[in-house]
Amino acid sequence: MVEKAKSGHPGGAMGGADFINVLYSEFLEYDPENPAWEGRDRFFLDPGHMSPMLYSVLACAGKFSLAELAQFRQWDSPTPGHPEVDVLRGIENTSGPLGQGHTFAVGAAIAAKFLKARFGEVMNQTIYAFISDGGVQEEISQGAGRLAGHLGLDNLIMFYDSNDIQLSTGTNAVTSENTHAKYEAWGWKVIEIQGNDPEQIRAALNEAKAETSKPTLIIGKTIMGKGAVKEDGTNFERQCATHGAPLSEAGASFEKTIKNLGGNPENPFEFFEETKEIYAKRAEELKKIVSEKKSLKAKWAKENPELAEKLTEFFSGKYPKIDWTKIVQKPNNSTRAASATVLGELAKQVENMIVASADLSNSDKTDGFLKQTHALAKGDFSGAFLQAGVAELTMACVAIGMALHGGVIPACATFFVFSDYMKPAVRMAALMETPVKFIWTHDAFRVGEDGPTHEPVEQEAQIRLMEKLQNHNGHNSMLVLRPADAEEATLCWKLAMENTTTPTGLIFSRQNINDLPADKREVEKGAYIVYSDPNPDVVLLASGSEVATLNEGSELLKKDGVKIRIVSVPSEGLFRKQSAEYQENILPKNIKRFGLTAGLPVTLESLVGENGKVFGLNSFGFSAPYKVLDEKLGFTAKNVYEQVKAIL
Repeated sequence: MVEKAKSGHPGGAMGGADFINVLYSEFLEYDPENPAWEGRDRFFLDPGHMSPMLYSVLACAGKFSLAELAQFRQWDSPTPGHPEVDVLRGIENTSGPLGQGHTFAVGAAIAAKFLKARFGEVMNQTIYAFISDGGVQEEISQGAGRLAGHLGLDNLIMFYDSNDIQLSTGTNAVTSENTHAKYEAWGWKVIEIQGNDPEQIRAALNEAKAETSKPTLIIGKTIMGKGAVKEDGTNFERQCATHGAPLSEAGASFEKTIKNLGGNPENPFEFFEETKEIYAKRAEELKKIVSEKKSLKAKWAKENPELAEKLTEFFSGKYPKIDWTKIVQKPNNSTRAASATVLGELAKQVENMIVASADLSNSDKTDGFLKQTHALAKGDFSGAFLQAGVAELTMACVAIGMALHGGVIPACATFFVFSDYMKPAVRMAALMETPVKFIWTHDAFRVGEDGPTHEPVEQEAQIRLMEKLQNHNGHNSMLVLRPADAEEATLCWKLAMENTTTPTGLIFSRQNINDLPADKREVEKGAYIVYSDPNPDVVLLASGSEVATLNEGSELLKKDGVKIRIVSVPSEGLFRKQSAEYQENILPKNIKRFGLTAGLPVTLESLVGENGKVFGLNSFGFSAPYKVLDEKLGFTAKNVYEQVKAIL
């Protein structure tokens, strides 16, 4: 595949093929007729550059044709350079950024434990992961390893393809750690084998399957570019060059290597007869395995009809039934506290929701959810809250893994400024269209005394770019919502729960916000009129707590006879999806506009346009009480008055 495409990573795939072949032909349990079967085992690939290995074994299992393998890395091919999630083809996750794939597996294992605690043996499954030297080196591996060991995820088995070679050097140039000891210290069972020996692979997998209290790491010492030879027939294994280039470019002979491996260089895209027999045999075994499991499920469903109906509902992917009238907000509250009120009710009504926090539950107010349940713990997955520890990227990837597993609705929370740690995961969630709810509190410089390290400025502009980026289905890749008061917070949460096709970012304030004088809140349209005089002279627009500041400033302007319209814009992405007529009705082209943002001015510039002005923050924040910062930085009614008067 790599040779034909003239690009790719052959060496690692050649070395890792023995493990994945044994896994798929003897251990992985799935339904060939129904790839989305909720009771299946799941395999998560971390090193996406080893995609030829995965595509090949899936072709053996009937998920890809040889013609599709021959179109590797080509336009409109189902075999892109790095695998992209496609459950019907057996691909559980998009992989590429090293470290994330195996962390998705940790999330999937947590979801499986959560569901097994509620439905018993019908959700008894094994989560497999495959990690490379690069994935182990990525910092996220510490968070994933720590969390999996701490929770005792005995349903997680990870193969470490330890070939001692990476893209530009041997691994000995960058690390001398004892990986075995490291994972043992995190509470994993660790097995070391020769990773190209099928008998040792088989024995290790059986041993790992028998483990009942720990996740298992199988360290397989493998051979980079296994079987590669040069034109003269001499060995060309264990070479850095085969990591990231076709064999012929790396210095090996493609034709001689194919011959050395028993293939036909004139027709390399063919199945060996023994391979066909192995996978035909496995197909028959899977029919029996799946039939037995489904018979047990049918018996269980007959005995537990309500649970069976609930299991089906959990995996439907549909918006859960929620009675939003039960949510009553306190007036003039912070939106993080308003979020806590919503979460407290969701904990009661949405039985398959899992909320995580990066050691901030009492500050990001996810404790509103936690107070109605308890934390997940080793041996006890009856709760619905994950204490992720100080590991924002790990937490985000774990939440994505839960969503990829299915059956649960994950949300995770931290301070907005620490969304910077999460950006790589947020991007992957958007690419895979996984409906994770990202909760970000302490949304602006009003964090106050903690100072500029904790005061987000550029973060809103950054995350709102994801609303402008389209996914492969032509939709906004993410929904981003920043509510202006407590009531808007409820409505934003409603939109987040209704959004089952993309991730959602919810941005909440630390400080209290005065309620807006809005009669009709059309939050679902992204922007709506909070207040308007007839034939306004100026439109004042903002999101979040700045809307209340605009409202205060409007009182001063009205005393001067200025006719005002105030617009709340919780989501520009949603607003831009409305009809041109609606957009013109909210923001008439011939009326001056003034935007106020606690972030960079660019956050609102596309909405304000040339016919107005944006007042924002052009620098990092400062350490002081937030009310002092409001005065010093100009986020006051008086400054709104002065800024608007200057443009009229």
